[in-house]
Amino acid sequence: MAKTSAPTRPPCRLYLITPPVLPDLAGFADRLGEALDAGDVAALQIRLKEVSDSDIRRAVEVLVPIAQARGVAVIMNDRADLASGCDGVHLGQQDGSVAEARRLLGAEAMIGVTCHDSRHLAMEAAEAGADYVAFGAFFPTRTKTVQHVATPDILSIWQETMEIPCVAIGGITVDNAADLARAGADFVAVSSGVWDHPRGPGAAVRELNTAIRA
Repeated sequence: MAKTSAPTRPPCRLYLITPPVLPDLAGFADRLGEALDAGDVAALQIRLKEVSDSDIRRAVEVLVPIAQARGVAVIMNDRADLASGCDGVHLGQQDGSVAEARRLLGAEAMIGVTCHDSRHLAMEAAEAGADYVAFGAFFPTRTKTVQHVATPDILSIWQETMEIPCVAIGGITVDNAADLARAGADFVAVSSGVWDHPRGPGAAVRELNTAIRA
């Protein structure tokens, strides 16, 4: 969907991602509440790796009410089949089609697609009906092995030409988030930059909001 005008761009917002493993789900639920109460957060992605489906379902049961009670959308990573109760799903390039996710989750579901460093993949996702596209990784990250490195200009070009929002992901912290917001990210996705922040997740959310709105 190409842009036909240049409306005022809304402020960049935070998109939180869980750690890949939650050995203490109740403890993480408390930390999530602290983070969400500290400042504006648009979405929470439940991104659990190498855990059982039952563990993912339990995380959904515990975390979704905490987020949705605060007006935060909950997105399931990869697994449209486990996204019941969530607000949508985020698909990697190997995680099924937008059409199939839409069939499973309905017309109102929010569907995002990982597009690495490729505007071509992003345009294909947009044409398929995705609600947002995600570019990255922009920086080294401890949460996954980086195979694709994106540069901020992909955000600027996307912002200038396309209507569908873009998410910046990969190694984002308080120290580098502002550069991506200025480049054109509609959302910055942060995981360890929040949960491993030395002053806690609440402080991280406050500092990130200050940075991306400066």
